[in-house]
Amino acid sequence: MRLATYEHQGRTRVGAVNEDRIVEVARDMIELIASGSSAPEKAREAAGAAEGTPLTEVRLLAPIPRPRRDVFCVGWNYSEHFREGQLVHGKEVPDLPEWPALFSKGPNTVVGPEAGVSFPSPHSEQLDWECELAVIIGRECRDVREEDALAHVFGYTCANDVSVRDVQRRHGGQWFKGKNFDTHLPLGPWIVTADEIPNPHALRISTRVNGVTKQESRTERMVFTVPRILRDLSAGMTLVPGDIVITGTPEGVGFARKPPEYLKVGDVMEVEIEKIGVLRNTVVAGR
Repeated sequence: MRLATYEHQGRTRVGAVNEDRIVEVARDMIELIASGSSAPEKAREAAGAAEGTPLTEVRLLAPIPRPRRDVFCVGWNYSEHFREGQLVHGKEVPDLPEWPALFSKGPNTVVGPEAGVSFPSPHSEQLDWECELAVIIGRECRDVREEDALAHVFGYTCANDVSVRDVQRRHGGQWFKGKNFDTHLPLGPWIVTADEIPNPHALRISTRVNGVTKQESRTERMVFTVPRILRDLSAGMTLVPGDIVITGTPEGVGFARKPPEYLKVGDVMEVEIEKIGVLRNTVVAGR
């Protein structure tokens, strides 16, 4: 089932998407997720009892428009992206890391489909794209075992880990600042519940900029699987319903191209993930 947060006639609600229509099923996505394992089935029943509203008459927001905590992020999680990032800086390519690189993006980075992504001028002109699979936590958990991890997943959505490259590199090797400009984490267009994606490592994932494919890969090429990520992330730390984890990007980012390619105002980015959909956003003048 596809669950979206949307705005219609001045009201924000959560709806189940059925082809070209959306049916209201809840008031708040996090509340729906936290209501328990039966929530998707109850939402499905509610959606089947009403005709709904055409999608053309609503505005889709990020599935979780305002996360209650930072979004958890994984770096260097596709081997070819790790390799391209090392080579562009003239480094020898070491063995793949034994542990995932983790960082976070604040709630103000999150925007929804079709929302503008702010160009970072005057701070930088090195704006880059990164398609990623986002995981939505459905059950509170801590010290999760890999074999149990997927049972704690509510669903999946598309993410674009927009990055300001020179700012990302200049703060002592810590990525936090360059990853945390406002509007630099589009999410959407909706959450697809986990029952419809039993294997998150069998999905095509891609980025297009102005219709030209820049990234194209498969989630099976992740170095650290979703269960491994959740195991390491939850070690000694509680994850709660509605937490968001983005899982890394494949090769094909702009800074590693020859010559480097960066986004400019007016560019249209499309992140597409099989079984989920297309997340589309346009770069707009900074504010």
